[in-house]
Parts: sequence; structure tokens; C-alpha cells
Amino acid sequence: MKTIKQIPPVVLVSCLVFSAAASGEPAAAQHRHRAGPAVRSKAKPAPAPIDEDALRTQVMLDRAGYSPGEIDATMGTSTKRALEALTKDGGKADAAPDALTTYRITEQDTAGPFTSQIPSDMMRMAQLPALNYRNALEALGERFHTSPSLLRRLNPNARFVAGEEIQVPNVSHETAPAAAPSGRQNYALNPAGTTMTVTVRKSTSDLTVTDDTGRRLMYAPVTTGSEHDPLPIGEWKVKGVQRNPEFHYNPALFWDAKSNQSKATIPSGPNNPVGVVWIDLTREHYGLHGTPEPSQIGKTTSHGCVRLTNWDAMKLASLVRPGTKVVFSE
Repeated sequence: MKTIKQIPPVVLVSCLVFSAAASGEPAAAQHRHRAGPAVRSKAKPAPAPIDEDALRTQVMLDRAGYSPGEIDATMGTSTKRALEALTKDGGKADAAPDALTTYRITEQDTAGPFTSQIPSDMMRMAQLPALNYRNALEALGERFHTSPSLLRRLNPNARFVAGEEIQVPNVSHETAPAAAPSGRQNYALNPAGTTMTVTVRKSTSDLTVTDDTGRRLMYAPVTTGSEHDPLPIGEWKVKGVQRNPEFHYNPALFWDAKSNQSKATIPSGPNNPVGVVWIDLTREHYGLHGTPEPSQIGKTTSHGCVRLTNWDAMKLASLVRPGTKVVFSE
């Protein structure tokens, strides 16, 4: 069995996002009128109420092992597809009554280290010592599988400092899938003698893991290729897993690379272009990996690889081993 140290550096043809939004929370800059006697500032509109039914549904799906992606209290496409997969497998679609729980922020949550400013340019990114979370709010969002903006809406008066109690989605922190579609039981990850198959569907932008009986053990939304770098349809195998990987950027492999760019090693961290885990495949330069932009999973395109939220990528990494079959299908 090949060890993680034997996996070649992460040098790939995919994994950067085609997205108008930069990494992290959306920019707050807006056009402003010049000051003048006839110009009056308009009051900010009140935030839209939180869709509690959507929130309860997303938490239920997350706990059942059918990931809706980033929890944002919206019944978007990824949530609807996860719900359809759950019901198809015979799971109960009852929304979680205990969708929220109270969490006391710890000193560890706020201690960092954080990387407050992360440039979008690869050359500048390579000069940083690490690509950590930008702040405690972003770290808490990832911990509870939710968007920082939803955490703010759930806790409008919070400062997100140590000792403060906040409301968070009541998600499961187990990396194991549920033993049953609607359960929260522990599951022995990839037990000896069990054959797993990972299937990525281009048409529905999702990933499933099934065992040798056909039972679905994991479902998650993904982002796949683009017109320039389509998902390579076919059957591949897992070569190995790297956690907290560096990203070895090679502009020659990217059709949209800037002419002034050169090869560079991008430091590790949750805001690394491939997130917190890289699952290497027998298809050269391709893999399954995390992302610094969980809100964009299922909504944008990539340079060919398969991206998941960091928490879904970690769960997937716990299920596969060298030799696991990976199928890319239409």
C-alpha cells in the first residue's frame, strides 16, 4: 500500500475556481454617491427572515450523511438533490426539530493563527507562511458547516469572542457516515474486506460513496470541470491521500494563467486552493479535494478536478484507500 509520503506533490490541471466572487465572504464595497446637500443616505433594508424550514432540512441532511453543502438556510439545488437522494434511499425527510444548539466560543477558537488578508494572485499567495482561516468567524462557520453570514444572522449581537455563547447549526462532527439514512450512529470507516466505489456525476454535480452491496454511505454536492477543462469521463483509482497539502502551482497547466506567473508552492491551510485534503487519482494531475470557497460548491466550475467542502472532503478521505475505484460519469 502506498503511503501518503509517496504521493507526488499536488501539481494539477484543476482546482482554481471560475467565480466572480473572491475567496471568503462577499466584498462589502458598494458604489457611493458624492456628498452634497441634496443627497440623503438611505437606511439599510432589514435582513430577510431566516427560512427555518430550510435550515432544519439542511441540518437533518447533514446529520444523515446526505450533505447539502454549506448550510445557508436556503432550499437551493444542492439541498433539493440531497433530499431527493435521501428519500430515494428510504430515509425519512423529517426536518430536524433541534436544528440549532448553543455553543460557547473557546479561547482556542479565537487564538488563531489567522491569515486576515489572502490575495487572489498566486504569486503573492505563495509569499505567505500559511493560508489559515481569516478570522474566528470563518473558522466557526467551517466547524459548523455553515456560512459566516448565516452565523451573523443567527447571532446579530455577537462579537464572536471567547466566552460568548452563540447559536449554531446542530450538525454532527463525526467524520463517519450514518449507519442508516436517518440515523446518527457510528460507522466503522471502510472496514477490512469492504469494497468502496466513489461515483461523481457531471449532470447533477454530486458524489456518492457506495459499498460492495450497493448501499450508499455518503452523498455530497461537488463542483466539476468546465468547457475548457471538462471532467474526464472514465474509471480511475485512488493513489493516496494528503491532508493539509501544499499546492504546487504550474501556470503551464492552466489555460487562463497570467503571462507573468511562474511555478510556485502555495502554503497549506484551509484557504489553500485545494483546501485541507487532496485525494490523488491515477489520472495525472486530477484529484478529489477541498476548497476555500464552500459557498461555491455546486454553483461554479473548476479546471477539471472535483471539489467538495472541506468537511465533506475530509469525510471522503476517511472512506477511501489506495485502490478505491473512482468513476466519473455523465
